[in-house]
Amino acid sequence: VQLQASGGGLVQAGGSLRLSCIASGRTRTFRWNAMGWFRQAPGKERDFVADIDGSGASTFYADSVKGRFTISRDNAKNTVYLQMNSLKPEDTAVYYCAARTLYNSIRTTDVVDYWGQGTQVTVSS
Repeated sequence: VQLQASGGGLVQAGGSLRLSCIASGRTRTFRWNAMGWFRQAPGKERDFVADIDGSGASTFYADSVKGRFTISRDNAKNTVYLQMNSLKPEDTAVYYCAARTLYNSIRTTDVVDYWGQGTQVTVSS
């Protein structure tokens, strides 16, 4: 499975961005994969942001983004999204999408089966 993330950019504090991650390759089991977003700021570890189960019915967020970010998925398009609102300078990071096969959650880096290439999000103050 290959994951292609897009949608990053430069935005002012308080603004919004929508990230997309398209899966390709062996996608027959996409709807059974937990999908997630992680982020990594310069000099810091890669941290969990949000995840969603295969059906899209269950989502979970890091406390730092709860109420501002929304994860969703479209299994017909093999795509997962991250809508980011009320962005803050501390949200600045490279954002990575991730997949875990045949599980309902993906909240730590050690359980990730596939990584996307990352997309830069920069929030100016």
